[in-house]
Amino acid sequence: MAAIEQHLFASGLPVEALMEKAGLAVSQRLLAQRQSAAAEGLVVLVGPGHNGGDGLVVAREWHLAGHPVRIWCPFERLRPLTERHLRHARWLGIPLLDEVPDPADRALWVDALFGLGQQRPPGEAIEALLLERQRQRAGALVAIDVPTGLGSDDGERLGAVAATAAITYTIGLIKRGLVQDAALRWVGRLERVCLGLAPSLVRHPPADPLLGLTAADQATAPWPDLDPAAGKYGRGRLLVLAGSDRYRGAAHLALAGATASGCGSLRAAVSREIADDLWQVHPHVVLEPSLGPTPSGGLALADLSGGWLDRLDAVLLGPGLGHLGDAGEPLPPTTEAAERQRWSDLLGFPGLLVLDADGLNRLAAMGSDWLQDRRGPTWITPHREEFRRLFPDLAVLPAPEAALAAARRSGASVLLKGARSVVASPDGRRWQVLSAGPEAARAGLGDVLAGYAAGRGAMAQAAVVLQDASGRAGDGAWLAAAALEHALAGQRCGDRRGAGGATPLAVAEALALGATG
Repeated sequence: MAAIEQHLFASGLPVEALMEKAGLAVSQRLLAQRQSAAAEGLVVLVGPGHNGGDGLVVAREWHLAGHPVRIWCPFERLRPLTERHLRHARWLGIPLLDEVPDPADRALWVDALFGLGQQRPPGEAIEALLLERQRQRAGALVAIDVPTGLGSDDGERLGAVAATAAITYTIGLIKRGLVQDAALRWVGRLERVCLGLAPSLVRHPPADPLLGLTAADQATAPWPDLDPAAGKYGRGRLLVLAGSDRYRGAAHLALAGATASGCGSLRAAVSREIADDLWQVHPHVVLEPSLGPTPSGGLALADLSGGWLDRLDAVLLGPGLGHLGDAGEPLPPTTEAAERQRWSDLLGFPGLLVLDADGLNRLAAMGSDWLQDRRGPTWITPHREEFRRLFPDLAVLPAPEAALAAARRSGASVLLKGARSVVASPDGRRWQVLSAGPEAARAGLGDVLAGYAAGRGAMAQAAVVLQDASGRAGDGAWLAAAALEHALAGQRCGDRRGAGGATPLAVAEALALGATG
């Protein structure tokens, strides 16, 4: 956005014109959305830069519309344009507060202190004021562009606290930091304020762009181009290795997700305890010979029979798999050798491999370098702690950078799960899911996601057109599409059934309805 502003100013657009557009747009949003503020009024917190100037335009417009407004500006030196707006506000007779505003004030506060490009903490006095405002009048502050105290690139706090906004009106483009997990509690509801930018300004993205995915992108998300005459084996063949005596439900949920994808042929290799009743829940799933337990009660891959990877498009390995051995206890040599042999089999498997949950934990024990030797495409779906075990040196990076670095190092597409999940492809493309609800952060939903993604991937592998423009199968765009569909299904369940309605099986059902149109 800063680069776009410089292009605009170099083209001859006055800075004043852009400030007017931004301030007027925010003022109109406030008038339309916060009717109560028209009676109680505004307190506009004005900073020294152009963000403060945007706030002063809002103050002016509210004053001219006949609504009460006051200004608090704790800075002696302002940028010239902001200083002129403040002088005009004085001339109009808008009250300027000499003292720090009362945190219990019933007026709506408008945070226009710093905005884009903050690099330093706002200072103890401002932090204390913002903290007390949230304590006494939660939900009674909105922010222009970026809440005070937040980094606009990474979403991390610059000091001890940041402004807690009910709404953040971000100007022009969504700032990347505002959609990172660390920023969500401070940003509140994020609304983009369109400035009517010329298409030429946003046509050429920077290197390694981070593309935000919302419900609007669902219509253009890739979907397997299957032969309409294909039978079940031509619509994707998936093997699911999931569940254990301790995590029996994981196999059911992963298969529910895979079923929702529309995948034509589902096979499952599960423990004996799960196999006994699996057919009653998923009668369409073909069961492989049952697998025994590992020394710690996990699922023993060693029991897989020869040729277990024949006639498959994809394998999902991991949900509820359990550990291989007890912490600190050495594995019997025969058990370890048999486990490694199965992982060796997967190295040469040309189809898609999806690794999730304990599949990733077992991989971490062997070393993430294993991924570089994989013959076929690989997707990994870690949450933050699983990611840290696999890539400890990358875990300190912000999610978009961490996922991209891991994808390039490993050669796998990476879905780094979080409140705003990030998907990265080894070729540098990145996506971040912006449409997601907190009610979908529940145990078991990751199993559904893994199954759904693997099912879609199996269908893509079986499709008539298997490869992207670069000639590689298993494109990360398929994984990003699955992550978006899963997040939107969780939102639909939450909207229709309430906060408790986004259960794993409800989300799987919503995915199935979406997959069938």
